[in-house]
Amino acid sequence: MKLKNEYINRIKDELADEFSSYEKTLEEDSIKALRVNTLKGRVDKFINNNEWNIKNEDKVPWCSEGFYIEGLEINDSDKLLPPGKHPYHSAGVYYIQEPSAMAPVEELDVQEGLKILDLCASPGGKTTQIAAKMKGQGILFANEPYPLRAKNLSENVERMGITNCVVISHEPWQIEEKFNEYFDRILVDAPCSGEGMFRKNEEAINEWSLDNVIMCAKRQKEILNSAYKMLSCGGRMVYSTCTFSKDEDENNVNWFLDEYKDMKLVKMDKLWPHKIKGEGHFLAVFEKIGDGENVAKEKNRQDTKKGRKDKEKDAENPKNLVEFMDFSKEFFNKPLENILVHEYKFIKFGDELYAAPKELPSLDKLKVLRLGLHLGTLKKNRFEPSLSLALALDESDVNNSVSLSYDETLMYLRGETINRESKKGWCLLNYGGYSVGFGKSSSNVIKNHYPKGLRNY
Repeated sequence: MKLKNEYINRIKDELADEFSSYEKTLEEDSIKALRVNTLKGRVDKFINNNEWNIKNEDKVPWCSEGFYIEGLEINDSDKLLPPGKHPYHSAGVYYIQEPSAMAPVEELDVQEGLKILDLCASPGGKTTQIAAKMKGQGILFANEPYPLRAKNLSENVERMGITNCVVISHEPWQIEEKFNEYFDRILVDAPCSGEGMFRKNEEAINEWSLDNVIMCAKRQKEILNSAYKMLSCGGRMVYSTCTFSKDEDENNVNWFLDEYKDMKLVKMDKLWPHKIKGEGHFLAVFEKIGDGENVAKEKNRQDTKKGRKDKEKDAENPKNLVEFMDFSKEFFNKPLENILVHEYKFIKFGDELYAAPKELPSLDKLKVLRLGLHLGTLKKNRFEPSLSLALALDESDVNNSVSLSYDETLMYLRGETINRESKKGWCLLNYGGYSVGFGKSSSNVIKNHYPKGLRNY
């Protein structure tokens, strides 16, 4: 690994006697892990049923849902696919995530029912980790300024079966006024110079420069300014990077505390790859001093009412939902509110129907990529359910569920028809107790409804 001299000189000064230990780790393989998605089932369900013999002793120390997966000797010619290509991945059973990147959310103090913002959210590892801890309760906003990255984020939110998340795409300064002191928790996983990515991604070494470090530090200050304005009094914020530069880490923390006297530093930690089993991360935990009363509460309540009024004409009238109600009566074996957990309202864009958190504020003038749970499409005299809905369901939620074999699941994910006797109509297809999508059964054949753009097995 060819590191630039400017980097070596700086890191030598910082680490002193530890530099040789750090340098040695850079010649080792990167550390791989996955985090079990508890929205799809308990951790012990995965441990008891996973096909790679991942065990409790492989657990990431700082994340009870995280497990190391390096050393799995599997190649694409084997019948058993690696975790990133296995049907469990498509079903959102887990998220493949660098282990030290799991640490910041563990410090966010996520609780059910809160309003939470992941301000720099792509590709979605930390967003989906937050969502699992929320258990479907409260409102989660995931923001990513760059459209292509925001699309990837939205797809991961769908894959993980998250029902209470709104994905938006804005620069932080564009939304700070709209969400003034609105959020109880904010995660700022800021874009950085990526020094913790050197072992994992050689391109990060090529792109590194002192100028880039300075540019990133400046950008991070701007993001922190916006985050401060959106954090409610009494709220908690975690600032994190995957770099080791003091300009982007400790110096930015000190600047932030000098800038905002009502912010208290609760914890600061730097995870070095020669000290922990991971690529490395930095995190700082802040709390906004106050009594917890949100001064923007009345404004947000007014925005929520305005948002409801704007959308009432779209979907609240039951006459607009006849096809979905007919589908629900036939397909679900319990009320939708028992499936979604949170209180919701219907929102309709064109023919697309969504179930959004009931207390959702106005989304006027926001670029929204995902709005709660996409239920499906209202077509003439019928309703066609979406993949998002399938991935948010469990076989215990529906009247018609079909368990597929490993080979049948691969066939389904390729877009092939399944020859199987089943109750006529829509059916939820499962593999290993996890939903993978919808099919429609007729004459001993299950027609494939897996989206064409995702068929890649």
